[in-house]
Amino acid sequence: MLKLPGLIDPHAHVREPGQTHKEDWDTATQSALAGGVTMILAMPNTKPPIFDHSTLDMALGAAKQKARCDYAQFLGAGPDNADIAASLADQAAGLKMYLNSTFGELRLDNMTLWQPHFEKYPKQYPIVLHSESRTMAAGILFAAIYDRPVHIAHISLKEEVLLIKAAKEHGIKVTCEVCPHHLLLTSPLPAGEGLGVRANGRMEVRPRLATQKDVDALWQNMDVIDCFATDHAPHTLAEKDSENPPPGFPGLETLLPLLLTAVNDGRLTIDDIIQKSVIAPRRIFNLPEQPETWVEVEEDAEYEIKASEQFTRCGWTPFEGWKVKGRVARVVLRGREAFKDGKVLAEKGFGRNVRVK
Repeated sequence: MLKLPGLIDPHAHVREPGQTHKEDWDTATQSALAGGVTMILAMPNTKPPIFDHSTLDMALGAAKQKARCDYAQFLGAGPDNADIAASLADQAAGLKMYLNSTFGELRLDNMTLWQPHFEKYPKQYPIVLHSESRTMAAGILFAAIYDRPVHIAHISLKEEVLLIKAAKEHGIKVTCEVCPHHLLLTSPLPAGEGLGVRANGRMEVRPRLATQKDVDALWQNMDVIDCFATDHAPHTLAEKDSENPPPGFPGLETLLPLLLTAVNDGRLTIDDIIQKSVIAPRRIFNLPEQPETWVEVEEDAEYEIKASEQFTRCGWTPFEGWKVKGRVARVVLRGREAFKDGKVLAEKGFGRNVRVK
């Protein structure tokens, strides 16, 4: 039995408030525990978005009632909420800025809208950018101009990881994360491969899946990548199979099995997982340690990933049928058994808001 610290996922979409038919704080945190994740940082592109006192209170109120693992909630950067967001910084996981096309209503198209956030948001908390390619380069320029840390969400391209490498070498305060789907899946996927006739809709995600050259570049520059993150973004199958499929994959329950399989294949080490899923997220997001918290994994257990066995409400996974090695057997959170042998034992409300001292 392999023993690991509880993992931190710095990028999860809980879908509450507003879209609880996809997921809510209860099902998302059950999924987290089943995947060996004991803390999630929730994204703000809900309905309504989390961007002021009342919406933050709404999200945290739901979390306090329902969350089964520990958590913090991001604020969304809007066109006119820089002062409000800065005043709420110590209650939030960080500030999320959407600079590219995404799911929701928070995109900031004009660079003049970025400036007040970079000027005013406290530097001890990161600004997280959903930014791709040239927009990412502009975000890194802002980090240099304002001498403050930025964290680049879900990088996917060769040009992105190489630019981040160069920025780090020049002392710019930039960190980044990568998702398993951008390390393991490529586009275009042959029609229907393992997913039925509507495979293309089910493979819609932002950033989009990239080429094999991009995937190879991410693996070759793993030392540049600070964190693993899921970008857990559940949508129902009916939505994914529709004429206008929303982008996003569920990912909380598959993160650790996929990473452990990469360890078995010699592509990662156990220390890589600990550094990028525990140590670095804690440092980058200024998060507290979780005392008496660990995950026990059946290291040699081999099995197929099946959505029918998962806790996420959305009911599917892009990794359906993938053979993996390493099964989460038991999770202890703050001295309490939270998951064991396929059952979530932590009750609703056991999760703590890590921004409350």
